[in-house]
Amino acid sequence: MSSIVKYSIVVPVYNEEEVIHETYRRLTEVMRSTKEAYELLFVNDGSKDRTAEIIKEYSEQDPAVVLLDFARNFGHQIAITAGMDYARGEAVVVIDADLQDPPELILEMIEKWKQGFDVVYAKRTKRKGETYFKKQTAAMFYRFLRAMTDIDIPLDTGDFRLLDRKVCNQMNSIQEKNRFVRGLVSWVGFKQIAVEYERDERLAGESKYPLKKMLKLSMDGITSFSYKPLKLASYAGVTLSGIGFIYLLVVMYLKLFTDSTITGWSSLIVIQLFFSGIILIILGMIGEYIGRIYDETKNRPLYIVREKYQLETREEVSLRD
Repeated sequence: MSSIVKYSIVVPVYNEEEVIHETYRRLTEVMRSTKEAYELLFVNDGSKDRTAEIIKEYSEQDPAVVLLDFARNFGHQIAITAGMDYARGEAVVVIDADLQDPPELILEMIEKWKQGFDVVYAKRTKRKGETYFKKQTAAMFYRFLRAMTDIDIPLDTGDFRLLDRKVCNQMNSIQEKNRFVRGLVSWVGFKQIAVEYERDERLAGESKYPLKKMLKLSMDGITSFSYKPLKLASYAGVTLSGIGFIYLLVVMYLKLFTDSTITGWSSLIVIQLFFSGIILIILGMIGEYIGRIYDETKNRPLYIVREKYQLETREEVSLRD
């Protein structure tokens, strides 16, 4: 394969042995149709099945296939980051291995890129094969995230997108630890456009983003791009303090100028529990930000690559600062 790569396709993988063959076949078919040099850069995020072994076999036969094998599981967003760090192409496409995002859409993205757009992101118009709960929570997630953050993150978009080389270089220069890639792409700017598609259901296997991981991802997105939760905590504190002060004046008035008495310890306990809950929520919000500051100060590498596999070379361990 030519040393000059036109397109780099970054594919984070985690326990995808059931679909990886079809993923490789469809990606190869799409990229060969461009008749330009490309690479398929698979990032194995600590898979426990045969995913890495299967990709190694592809790399021994196909010079376009590159495998970055992590030393352990570092997470989906970090796997995407590693792929962009190692990508050599003039255009870099990020796509998951589960085939919910159709590889064939890459050709449309390339056309938009050739028209002069620096970022081409895929926007979902329909989500097939997902439960009502999943669809509703996903819709709420994107809208809540947009309302809470200070940058314009497009609705109903994931990490499936094409980045021009200059955008990828800017992304690679960002060192923060708790990464929200789609938010960072919006933050760096440049000329961006959407292409719409209907998202398919998974070909096989299980979703790698259950509710717990979605909540963490949303928290990373909010805390990375907004101080609004801290502001809301301040507003809530001022409001509740005001209500408490007014209640105190009412109690004092009744005690000093009337014969009425305030009875019922249960109401006092309810109020105390309510205020205590608000305080704990506010402390939790502050803790989220402090925890991210702590992560940044440790200055550990984002990931550790155990080995890099491709037909021409075999490289040893490398780190990402």
